[in-house]
Amino acid sequence: MRRAVGIEVVRWGALTAAVAVLVVFLLAQRQDIDVSYGQSPARATIAEGSAGELSDASVPSVDEMTALVAADPVVRLPGAVADWDDDRVAAVIGDADVRILVAPPGLDEAERDRVREVDNATVRIIGTQVSGGFYQAYSTDLDSWRGQFATGDVTGLLTVLIAALTDQPEPPDEEGFAWRDPTPAELDVVVGDLRTAGRHVADGATLADAPRPGAADAFPDGTVRYVALPRQPFGEPVPNYGPALAEVFPGDPVVVQIGNWVEYHGPAANEFAEVAAASFYGQFSDRLSRYDYPQTNVLDAYLSRVTDVRYAGLFDRPLPYQPVDPLRVALPALPWLFAGCVMLFLVLSVRSVLRAGNPAGQRRSVRGHSTVPARLAGLTALAVEISAVPGGASDAPLTRGIGRLGAARAALDDDLPDRHVHTLLDEAEDELDGAARLLGFDGYRPDVYLRSRLG
Repeated sequence: MRRAVGIEVVRWGALTAAVAVLVVFLLAQRQDIDVSYGQSPARATIAEGSAGELSDASVPSVDEMTALVAADPVVRLPGAVADWDDDRVAAVIGDADVRILVAPPGLDEAERDRVREVDNATVRIIGTQVSGGFYQAYSTDLDSWRGQFATGDVTGLLTVLIAALTDQPEPPDEEGFAWRDPTPAELDVVVGDLRTAGRHVADGATLADAPRPGAADAFPDGTVRYVALPRQPFGEPVPNYGPALAEVFPGDPVVVQIGNWVEYHGPAANEFAEVAAASFYGQFSDRLSRYDYPQTNVLDAYLSRVTDVRYAGLFDRPLPYQPVDPLRVALPALPWLFAGCVMLFLVLSVRSVLRAGNPAGQRRSVRGHSTVPARLAGLTALAVEISAVPGGASDAPLTRGIGRLGAARAALDDDLPDRHVHTLLDEAEDELDGAARLLGFDGYRPDVYLRSRLG
């Protein structure tokens, strides 16, 4: 009986293990897929509401702005930064009555709503975000983002939006941004600052300090050099410090920030710089266009994105040690473990069903006329009847027979081998047969008694 109990414990234990493995496997499927081979410590984000993105600029009431737009086709509110090529925009407008309202960046939600409620404005520009009617124009490449965030150029956005509003074909894209080589005097000033302090912050730039906390993760090799310039005048060539500084400081990362445009020069620039910039501005360009973030916040978010790109494996550099996740290592084996537990449960269940339909393995006595439990029950009943008859001499074999029956019952309960149980029942039957002969009553002979009960 103890063996049967042990098998039941194993059977239900296998089922419990299968359920546990299934639950773990299903829960693991909810984990995010990580396409990198290292978990980046950075989280590229630009917080909203407490990151200095709201400026002191404000806008007049809706009625006042409506009157201004009615009087002039182009209204520039104080603090507006967006600018464009008048000739290209005028060519798209043609004879249409297009009125443009330009508001400053960094407005809060209520002020932006007032700008949107100026119904007679065909196009509304908040910062460098361009919208009108049901449309909003977006930059989609690095050249457009560079002009938008380095000089406030919205020419391409304006022409595309006006063409859509006036049912015209989309105009061809023209590059309005231009670089120039820095003069020796300009370069000397920047190089001197980089040698002494590791950074150059021009007048009007809002970069608070450098190096930034995220620089070590973004650029673990070399000393990072930072150049911060304010937004440059629209329509004028911009000094291109990056390539020149990369030659002066070979092997050191150089980060140049012009307004809210950030670019990298230095080791592995060809492998990752465009990827990092496209990823960063593709995600944050809409927010950067309408808010007035300090350059410090924009740089921190850019460094975080560079860290993400580096941890994605594009830098070809060894990554910090990443501990093995036991769950992910064991995950492929869980379905096999589940199948094994289920198979064990099924095998033991089938065995239990067979034992239930064929108790004690359907042990048959050596005489072939009864199952072991039935034979035990029959001989026990015979012993009870004989014990009720006073016989004197028959008491001794009866007592020995009853002892053998008790041993046989214990052996059956302990699930001992058939041969052992048969031997005990044979001995008990012989003792009861001797007691019946001493009583002189053939009806108590075991073969007669059991045959009559089966009949």
